Amino acid sequence: MTTVIGLISGTSVDGIDAALVEITGHELDLKVELVKGETFPYPTDLREKILAVCAGKAISMAELAELDDAIAFVFAQAAQNIQIGHQPATLIGSHGQTVYHRPPKGAGEEGKNLGYTLQLGRGALIAHLTKITTVSNFRVADIAIGGHGAPLVPRVDAYLLSHPQEARCIQNIGGIGNVAYIPPRRDNWLEKMLGWDTGPGNSLLDLTVEYLTNGAKNYDENGQWAASGTPCQPLVEQWLNQDYFQLPPPKSTGRELFGVTYLQQCLEDAQAYQLSPADILATLTELTAAAIVHSYRTFLPQLPDRVLLCGGGSRNLYLKQRLQSLLASVPVLTTDEVGLSADSKEAIAFAVLAYWRQLGIPGNLPSATGAPQEVLLGEVHSA
Repeated sequence: MTTVIGLISGTSVDGIDAALVEITGHELDLKVELVKGETFPYPTDLREKILAVCAGKAISMAELAELDDAIAFVFAQAAQNIQIGHQPATLIGSHGQTVYHRPPKGAGEEGKNLGYTLQLGRGALIAHLTKITTVSNFRVADIAIGGHGAPLVPRVDAYLLSHPQEARCIQNIGGIGNVAYIPPRRDNWLEKMLGWDTGPGNSLLDLTVEYLTNGAKNYDENGQWAASGTPCQPLVEQWLNQDYFQLPPPKSTGRELFGVTYLQQCLEDAQAYQLSPADILATLTELTAAAIVHSYRTFLPQLPDRVLLCGGGSRNLYLKQRLQSLLASVPVLTTDEVGLSADSKEAIAFAVLAYWRQLGIPGNLPSATGAPQEVLLGEVHSA
């Protein structure tokens, strides 16, 4: 048994999700027990700096270095705090904080058109501060061979959430939505898995709430505000024509596409319909749900037997209801209901990816990231 800490802050920049887990086995026999999961909010000024950089604010190299250090410090603090009162960990898997993601541009000259990604919160500093070996920078190895470096969780989902008879979609709704399609566990099932970023998740909705409240609020608790409005279906259909939704997998995206500029365009489009604030939020929530369902119907070999939600969006009851309505007879549950914490699942995944890195087991799934082969993920920093 190995005790591992997984750390991640997603596109929503809500805070650091930390998971203390005990891991045994390798792949098919992989077993993970969550000892403790907790989210540690960013200090307000640090969150604002991160969001500004994500929105394209120009900063100097000195400011970038300071931001990198500041993020590493709070990640290290989260790792130290999650262990209090428990068996200490011997390994950390830290995803860090994504501040920029550029998908690959397709085939081209060797070394050209590769993707690029930048996660801050350097692993070497986390290892030094915690005195625990830390694996970080998970995405770059996949990107270096032509993959998207995202989504990286489907291989973990395969071994923790697959089923002998059921085809399942594991739908994470973080700042960006991503799906892992897992066919029944038989007949080369792993080779038939699929995964991609479905489009906007919480970050677009959070930006909308911040805009509509002039910064007084930054999220719609349980989707209550959106639930009080009426979605504008013509707008949803218009927005679903956006190029990203038509692009076949593998594909990845981020705030670079579904960010402030995208929201401004959506608000301009909505002016013609004279929508109330609640209607606007309901319409963008409908887009989030509709984009997920559109991608299933367009790119999956068949609809799944079950959808399991995770991430912060799984707590948005209105969004969950809209997904269930659009998917009709396909049950929409959360991963909690099959024994894996929906809140901690992404952090758990990066604990597993660090564990696999130590064992020399590849972490990417080429059918999800578009990479030509499996590779070891993450850079190891000794304490």
